Amino acid sequence: MHSPSFVKIILNPSEMKTTKSLSISADSLRSNLVYNLIFLLLIVLVGILASCEQPDVAPTNAPFKDVSTSATAVEPNVITMYSSLSMQTAWELQQARAAAARYRNIENARRDGYGDIDVVVENMGHHFMKVDHVDATFDMRKPEILVYNVNHDGSYELVAVEYAIPLDLSAEAPAGFTGDGDVWDHNDGFGLWLLHAWVYAYNPDGVFNPTNELVHLH
Repeated sequence: MHSPSFVKIILNPSEMKTTKSLSISADSLRSNLVYNLIFLLLIVLVGILASCEQPDVAPTNAPFKDVSTSATAVEPNVITMYSSLSMQTAWELQQARAAAARYRNIENARRDGYGDIDVVVENMGHHFMKVDHVDATFDMRKPEILVYNVNHDGSYELVAVEYAIPLDLSAEAPAGFTGDGDVWDHNDGFGLWLLHAWVYAYNPDGVFNPTNELVHLH
């Protein structure tokens, strides 16, 4: 009677080969599964990061609303709202708008010499003049006057630029912008030819109209 202390299990070569192949296939499957999971996690992570991206924040004094409720009906570029303008006139107004952009911050205007002349008019606003610019020359990029409206919180919003030529230096209305839409005001009270250009607040009566029904004083 035999009573072996242990049993030996002998596999033939073909069985060993099959077992080895199965082991390799399982390892390969596990590796592929891990790689796929990592790839999917990376895709999800990229999607989360993309959804968290924030658009550029506009300056706090950028696009306006209605001045009657603290601002005017102003779009990011109000010039495009004036459909009756010729391409040349629109281009010139864009130059005027761009040149005045820094003065949307009224502190820049004050630093550059624009002072409050205490002319406050309903449907216009508060007027700040740079005396050094007042001469016989019209320069669309150098308005003599900046027109602001004051919001309920006390902040100033640029709504228009205004050009001023002394009457005694120009017997006729200045040439101004291209076309005949810029009708200058012969203002005897101030002794000036005056012209508003509503380049930051849309004016339903026209970009050169002296008053704007959307602008209300507070």
